[in-house]
Amino acid sequence: MDTDAQLTERDASPTPDQGPEQGSRSARLLARAAGLRHRPATLLVLCLAFVLLLSAWVAQPFLIPSSSMENTLRIGDRVLVNKLAYRFGSEPERGDVVVFDGTGSFVHREQRENPVTGLLRGAGAALGLARPAETDYVKRVIGIGGDRVTCCDKRGRIEVNGEPVSEAYLHPGDTPSSVDFDIVVPEGKLWVMGDHRARSSDSRDHLGDPGGGTVPVDRVVGRADLITWPVSRWRTFERPRSFDRIPAAAGPHG
Repeated sequence: MDTDAQLTERDASPTPDQGPEQGSRSARLLARAAGLRHRPATLLVLCLAFVLLLSAWVAQPFLIPSSSMENTLRIGDRVLVNKLAYRFGSEPERGDVVVFDGTGSFVHREQRENPVTGLLRGAGAALGLARPAETDYVKRVIGIGGDRVTCCDKRGRIEVNGEPVSEAYLHPGDTPSSVDFDIVVPEGKLWVMGDHRARSSDSRDHLGDPGGGTVPVDRVVGRADLITWPVSRWRTFERPRSFDRIPAAAGPHG
């Protein structure tokens, strides 16, 4: 008998079939491995989407692009803008620091931007990593609908409804205003000014424009509540108590 030939023939037999159960198990293991390999990218996309949704509806980081609000806000500060502050019946109050879209009040020309560049800038601005749109402004509310805001009294102070306002937040060395004005703020509008009056383009600079320099309440993006960056500048904002002494406006508010 040719034993070697028999052994060779037995060794050459095919590998036993793993069967459908063993094959499906292997497929599941491969699928899990592939899922783990792509999970970091998926998690990153989901986290980014969540942050963008949060920024669009709840709170948005806002990069301060100019010196118009010094020393309250400095160039490069990141502030957290509370978008829910005025969503449920509340409206901006005197003394609030607000971010608003100046289209139609401070900006009367069409802003053109490459769509791709605009998308990238918008995403960066939503995360507080890029400059905001050129139509976005941050200012302090001085007068609300119905208020009479005038400048200035004999001591150089701005008056609201006849009451002088003590503005301790002004940039050192600044006067309340180098421009005289006397305006009654229309209902649904705001009179806003920067804290660095010598460097701020605000309601005073648009007195001759449609709306007389006032900003529609529905153009307010939200209220600046907190400086989040740099860490050394971390602080929350409180309404100056000097605005508490202002009497209600005459007429509809009286």
